[in-house]
Amino acid sequence: MNRWTSAAAVKAISAAAFVGFASQAVAADVTWERLLNADKDPNNWIMYHKDFTGWHFSGLDQINTSNVSNLRLAWQHSPGAQKRGIQSFPLAVDGVLYYTNTSGSLWALNGATGAPLWNYRAKIDQERAEGTFYNPYNRGLAIGHGHVYMATTDGRMIALDKNTGEVAWDNEIMSVAKGNKGFTGAPLIVKDMVLVGANGGELSGCCGPIFAVDAMTGEVRWQFDTIGGDQRSRDSWGNDSWKIGGGGGWMTGSYDAAQDTVWWGTANPAPDYDYIGEDWMTAGPRPGLNLYSSSVVVLDADTGELSAYFQEMPHDAWDFDSATGNFLLMEKGGKRYMVHPNKGGIMFVYDPDSVGGGDELAVHNAYMVGETYNYIKGVTRAGRLVGRRELPEGMNTDVCPAIDGALSWNTGAFNPNLGLHYFVTQEFCFDIEVVNPERPDDYSGQAYFGASWTSKAPKQKVDGTPVDSAYGTLQARDPLSGKMKWRVEFKYPVLASLMATRGNLVFVPGADGMFMAFDARNGKLLWQHNNGLGHHGGVISYMVGGKQYVAVVTGWGSHVSGNFPGLFGEPFTSMPTDGGNLMVFAL
Repeated sequence: MNRWTSAAAVKAISAAAFVGFASQAVAADVTWERLLNADKDPNNWIMYHKDFTGWHFSGLDQINTSNVSNLRLAWQHSPGAQKRGIQSFPLAVDGVLYYTNTSGSLWALNGATGAPLWNYRAKIDQERAEGTFYNPYNRGLAIGHGHVYMATTDGRMIALDKNTGEVAWDNEIMSVAKGNKGFTGAPLIVKDMVLVGANGGELSGCCGPIFAVDAMTGEVRWQFDTIGGDQRSRDSWGNDSWKIGGGGGWMTGSYDAAQDTVWWGTANPAPDYDYIGEDWMTAGPRPGLNLYSSSVVVLDADTGELSAYFQEMPHDAWDFDSATGNFLLMEKGGKRYMVHPNKGGIMFVYDPDSVGGGDELAVHNAYMVGETYNYIKGVTRAGRLVGRRELPEGMNTDVCPAIDGALSWNTGAFNPNLGLHYFVTQEFCFDIEVVNPERPDDYSGQAYFGASWTSKAPKQKVDGTPVDSAYGTLQARDPLSGKMKWRVEFKYPVLASLMATRGNLVFVPGADGMFMAFDARNGKLLWQHNNGLGHHGGVISYMVGGKQYVAVVTGWGSHVSGNFPGLFGEPFTSMPTDGGNLMVFAL
């Protein structure tokens, strides 16, 4: 962990901010106290994961199982054409809706009518942004301390006045000195700091940093390096390969107030894929466990010091990293638990009170939720992988799941009244040819990828049931035991996030454009609306003037969705990848 004491230089910006068509009273500030108690505020959705429980649960029930069939489109907003659609989560604060698109444009809208209040467009260094993989992406915002915060693909954090859109500060907080990286995930406010993690697991750089910056000035307060940040990490990368090790934390973590800790999932090591096969502990391009890649790290909120960790994928050979940021904090029988999904299709159930001293987290349970996996034979209750399938140099056929994982960055949801955890899986595989890439220069930021592949349908489920096409599932399980309550199968895997509500609904934005509401108790489809374009962003609910609204973003074109034309043909062959809208529904 490195402490920074000097403020980053304020960069010149290019923005367009304007007062829109609707007059709006100045909303109350989003204070740290308000963020801490966001779970008690059903009328607003003031952070990426709704609140620090990570449940993605709306306490509103005006829309419920008895009347959801009457749900209608109230208004919609188009931010204009953008590459790769919209992947962000809207935020709703005191009647104002905020959201971003992939190109770094941010809108503030009247939550009841959709009338624009202001718009900001960041001037992005395109050469630097395009030097990272899977851009342009922007998955959301943070709001607090009078500001709206947005991180950018060229390594900056921008703070805007939340009522006017005027720039408060615009700081480059990550240089390219140790590899070309940027930010795609939504920031997280913790106390008087704003936290964000870097992307770049496919790049030959170091050190996959997670930053905390001062919310009022943009000065970097602390930095945790997921790769090479301490001696234990460096010792786990043979031949000093940590200097080209990738890593990062590209999605949004969470905060545990009881222990004053930050929880963050980390990205894959570089090179992505390892040609050496079973000899990975002693040979190959990155010998060893490769800490703290593909791990969960728990950090002291004030200092960024490592409090605990667990490597979910030791020496990740499949790109099944842990950067999925959905941490579900819950209590049962007087004991607390933290549930975290891994891309490999494993749910890990941690003891959030087993922190301190930088040691391994205690694992209460771990269980498989993917249905067609063969990269391992299973996982123990203690979270240890069983029966690894290594991918040595050459062609490896029918590897399941594909690089995109059984689970992805899109979030699940939890209904505390029913005790059920809802999430989606994607069931497709690939043929992958692993190569021995030339080692780049240390800290060079060059692409460091060791494979090419073709996605394909699975041949069978783990239980031996034959399969002849790719598919997806919506599962409802007890989050601690993993016991299945109900399951819905989709022709097309769902790539968007879910929302559960007190009205006993689960909202699911489908890949084919269908926006659906299921009965949270039994999985019965109760309502659907064709939004005309695939979804891979967020869905939220909020209340304005005594009326409940449900907001979802449409827009298609992510890396994962690029597999769909080959897997399924239409409607994905001709589905546009340069559009998207914010769609808002009400009774």
